[in-house]
Amino acid sequence: MSQSQSVAQALASLPEEERIILTMHFMKSMSAQEIATMLGVPERSVSALIISGKGRISLILGLK
Repeated sequence: MSQSQSVAQALASLPEEERIILTMHFMKSMSAQEIATMLGVPERSVSALIISGKGRISLILGLK
């Protein structure tokens, strides 16, 4: 399995909200503030989900 396939599988295993926010942040290069504005949620909630999502991806991929 390629690295991009592994990342895609790890991303797919995340809860929907986390997956959406990480996709917007990393694939669309959107800031936490931009995502928060678009989704109508507090910026610190988006930032927290980015941090937790990155941690989960790292664990799933065995990087932590």
